[in-house]
Amino acid sequence: MDKLREKINSLKLDAETAQEKADEYHAKITTLEDELTQKDQEIASLTHKNQTLEAEVEALEAKLQEAKTAADEGVAHGTQNESLTKKISMIETELEESERNLRETTDKLRQTDIKAEHFEKKVASVEQERDEWEKKYEELQEKYAGAKAELEEIQQQLESI
Repeated sequence: MDKLREKINSLKLDAETAQEKADEYHAKITTLEDELTQKDQEIASLTHKNQTLEAEVEALEAKLQEAKTAADEGVAHGTQNESLTKKISMIETELEESERNLRETTDKLRQTDIKAEHFEKKVASVEQERDEWEKKYEELQEKYAGAKAELEEIQQQLESI
């Protein structure tokens, strides 16, 4: 009888431990899902920024092309040529800066994609681990129910004696 009680107590402790771990993993999953959502938002933000910079680069390239065309037409006009050359230089500098920003943004986007993949794998791993813990918990619940039924059967037998 004492052994059965010890076994029941042990099963109760195991069930409580399993529940605590399940709760802990659920909290971890929630945290990882929040991080994933944050990363998705960051990706969306960087994608938007990338598109904006690409549009800006196209606009600057168009301006650069216009400035170059104006410079070609104004060869005869020395003063105009100097001012256009300065304008072209500024636009090229802006273009280089925009291209550098675009490269940085693209690199950040790639890194974010890599991180997102990593977190997705991590979430999948944690979900699999959670599923295993839930399965173990269910098995323990079944064992507990069996032990409880066995205990009740023994009690009935003892009462009938």
